[in-house]
Amino acid sequence: MRQSTLFTKTRREAPKDEVSKNAILLTRAGFIHKEMAGVYSYLPLGLRVLKKIESIVREEMNAIGGQELILTALQKKEVWEKVGRWNDEVVDVWFKTKLKDNVELGLGFTHDEELVNLLTEYIASYKDLPIYPYQIQTKFRNELRAKSGIVRGREFLMKDLYSFNRTEEEQNEFYERVKKAYMNVFGRCGIGDKTYFTLADGSTFSKYSHEFQTVSEAGEDIIYITDEDKKEAINKELGEKDGKEFKSIEVGNIFKQGTKYTEPFDLLYQDEDGKQKPVLMGGYGIGVTRLMGTVVEVLSDEKGIVWPKEIAPFQVHLISLPQKTVFWADEIYKTLQVKNIEVLYDDRDLRAGEKFADADLIGIPTRVIVGDKALESKMLEVKDRASGETKEMTLESLTNELI
Repeated sequence: MRQSTLFTKTRREAPKDEVSKNAILLTRAGFIHKEMAGVYSYLPLGLRVLKKIESIVREEMNAIGGQELILTALQKKEVWEKVGRWNDEVVDVWFKTKLKDNVELGLGFTHDEELVNLLTEYIASYKDLPIYPYQIQTKFRNELRAKSGIVRGREFLMKDLYSFNRTEEEQNEFYERVKKAYMNVFGRCGIGDKTYFTLADGSTFSKYSHEFQTVSEAGEDIIYITDEDKKEAINKELGEKDGKEFKSIEVGNIFKQGTKYTEPFDLLYQDEDGKQKPVLMGGYGIGVTRLMGTVVEVLSDEKGIVWPKEIAPFQVHLISLPQKTVFWADEIYKTLQVKNIEVLYDDRDLRAGEKFADADLIGIPTRVIVGDKALESKMLEVKDRASGETKEMTLESLTNELI
């Protein structure tokens, strides 16, 4: 993409109504646009990052046997009444509306009930199990606290995976596979070294659940790290102080739901002996947009965003400086495109300082500068955004390194 054709522009100042680092930087860099508190549009650069995170999540979920689907955002009242979660005193984040015939509907804040209701038509025998459906879909929650940018939103993208098993042994085995897959996701997104498998309150589902907490001063949770090597921690809500205290952001959670949802919907299966048994269920969530915001909170510096390579909007930020280098920069741009290397080409007629400031703010991992020296020597100045290290490379060496 040529930066001159990108309709979004960087901003020098942050919006006055934003207080979180992720919202300030993502807005200034042109990744998101705030529509209202807790509701953001994703602009071309932001959408590219979001799609890459989605792709990582999808790859890891498919690798453990997940089957992707998309459930409806509009939810029927009677489905949610079966377990009592239509009641606003039980779930206080519903967005509810009515059809013109006064039939009440809700906008899905999660999809446990709807999926169980759907699966009553597909599960009857032990031969139909196990199954692991998941989706990456927009959720709606009427959050009172929507001041954390895309880390806590009222409309956000979430991956929710559900397990349906015959036995506890079968479920426990899958639970461990999900745990590893989640750590793979966070590692590939660049925050694995700051993310901990955290014992937490199981709420109404079980005595305990597990969260994936990323250490950050922007976090709303408090964790105690119990084992640095194993990346394990305990949530302060359990009332157990064990290890050093840190603020953290919850980027994922996994929990066993037992038969809480399956029994009310009569989701049963016939075992090998002909007996009817309730299906065991589990829930596994990752906030995709929250994960994007967390990466910005954790990895940015005083100059701007620092994207990890796997989720950066582009692999290379190509910058031409004096006008006389444009011709060669154009040729480099074409060469990188032919090699299927994603490149944002800053071909704008601006001063070098402005271009460098924008490059720091946008945060693409590799910066390639085409200046007077490069025109003479045919050596490119290549700068690593994260480390700040600069080296000279030929175009051939650069492309070989990036492919």
